[in-house]
Amino acid sequence: MGMTENLLSTSQWLITALLFVVILWRAVRSIDWQRLRQDNGLQHTLFGAAVILGFVWQLRAGISPGLSIHVFGLTVITLMLGWGLAVLSGLMALIITVITGREPLIMFAANGLITVMIPALVSHGIMLWERQRNFSNFFAYIFFCGFFAAGIAVAAAGIVMCLMLWSSGTYSFDELVHEYLRYLPLFMIPEGFINGTFVTGLMVFHPDRLTTLDQRRYR
Repeated sequence: MGMTENLLSTSQWLITALLFVVILWRAVRSIDWQRLRQDNGLQHTLFGAAVILGFVWQLRAGISPGLSIHVFGLTVITLMLGWGLAVLSGLMALIITVITGREPLIMFAANGLITVMIPALVSHGIMLWERQRNFSNFFAYIFFCGFFAAGIAVAAAGIVMCLMLWSSGTYSFDELVHEYLRYLPLFMIPEGFINGTFVTGLMVFHPDRLTTLDQRRYR
């Protein structure tokens, strides 16, 4: 969502960096590295998703610093790769935005936390919830894990970002409501539609690409 320099206090920057390192460590530990080394298709998905996201994230809209809008796309990547690899893919995409000058390097941890880690974790959590409910209809996976999870993921990321900007004193609560929060439901709809559409297409034509999909559960 485009955190720029001087938007966060020093203490917030340090806390954000610490959370970033902790979540990244957990993500790295959750990855099945042996499978990744042996599965060329998974490798292609990982790096292909990073390149696609890196270029998609170049397209954004916004007036005030830190309050830009763009498609996240992390939900479908999380369903395809699992949350650990989705975090790595998203961070590689973020490196592309840093190289192209769209994001400052000093805010890499903050942008990584908001744009990559929170959406991936929220999507992963909703996927686990859907799995625990043991739905037998495959539309449950498409709707809850695709459409619904993507909308909630972007909402969670947006709310966390606004809380950070409000607590740092960069924006007042009224400014955040006027310039961002009141539009957040409108962001959720296209995010859910884009991710849900891709999940639907993959489930129909390439279900093997969805590593989180247990086809035995559905009929």
